Amino acid sequence: MRLSWLSMVVGAIFLGGIGPAGAEGFDRRSFEAFVDARTGTGEPVFWYSVGTLRAYPSGELLAGVEGYDTSRSDRPEPGTDQARQFSRKIYIYRDPVTGAVLRERNGLPVAPVAYPYQFITYSLSGDRVQTFVEQGAGARLQRIGPGDSMSVRAIGDAYVFSAPLFLDFPTPSGARYQAFENYDFFIQREGGASTPNQLSWVRYGDAPPWAGGRAAIMHLVTWRIDRYADVPATLRDYIETDAPLWRAPPEGIEDIRRLQAAGE
Repeated sequence: MRLSWLSMVVGAIFLGGIGPAGAEGFDRRSFEAFVDARTGTGEPVFWYSVGTLRAYPSGELLAGVEGYDTSRSDRPEPGTDQARQFSRKIYIYRDPVTGAVLRERNGLPVAPVAYPYQFITYSLSGDRVQTFVEQGAGARLQRIGPGDSMSVRAIGDAYVFSAPLFLDFPTPSGARYQAFENYDFFIQREGGASTPNQLSWVRYGDAPPWAGGRAAIMHLVTWRIDRYADVPATLRDYIETDAPLWRAPPEGIEDIRRLQAAGE
């Protein structure tokens, strides 16, 4: 498994009252609800995704996509304006006709988008939530942030948390990584839906080399699942046979520091 081009820095939000559909700032109550929705309150949660990778501008279907981000919440100082998230994420490509897991295309290997960990810190600063991200290992360790582009809107009895990302940074090869990503989380009021935590995610940027490296759009529909046993078997079967590390998120900060040092 290797770190690939998909960054997937995600979150979710729920506010306590109904307001106009304009963007609103964060307060302590919404910050606490944000952490609970994104990472759960104890046991690991699984943000399961299905979607497509399509060439742009033709719309040619290059692959199906399936995966999840599994994470656990860490509140080292409960009641403060800071929370930590320990995540693992993996996304596999499927043949657009047969649905089989893609392992080779155009003479090139097809690797999943696989992060052994992602460590995210959320901090409430005034009426903004700042995010700090750590990922990679050894010489490829990245520390990204702060980011504070999240916005919140109330629409009826649902809330939408949006995070646009404009990515442009150098890679170890000397090339630049450039892409646009947008995350829209739809968080229903308590008791308002059987699956209250949902996400629509889109990325515009270069496709992986096996797909020609051309401009492409990935779109994923995602929802939170609170038990591994309830993750669709199509993905669990792959996890059990090909990626057992991704069955659960990191146990804690010591686990993450060990993974960060693994590439040294």
